[in-house]
Amino acid sequence: MGLFEKKADIFRKKDRETWLKIKEALKEEGIKGVSSGHYLQDSVMGGGCGAKLDPRDFGAKGKIDHEIYFVKVRESDEQRAREALTKRGIVAEVIPKEELMTDAALRIKKEY
Repeated sequence: MGLFEKKADIFRKKDRETWLKIKEALKEEGIKGVSSGHYLQDSVMGGGCGAKLDPRDFGAKGKIDHEIYFVKVRESDEQRAREALTKRGIVAEVIPKEELMTDAALRIKKEY
């Protein structure tokens, strides 16, 4: 176990609830060296009047969460972390960065 060990993505998605569950599960399991956080990746044209407001935030249900949440663990702990999540029934999904970083209008729709 090195000080600067490479980390593996186990979760990257726009899903705050699952992100919180994963963080809690890894903490309960005692897995150290976990990196987690969130960032805003969407690019949206601001509203009129130079206000630079996101027009999607003014819907009937109020502000929308646009953050992308991620969790990374040391590669040596990856298997143990996945087993801990499976044991608790949590599905940790990693959506490719290319798909998350593409504007919604440019994403290729999956055909079923």
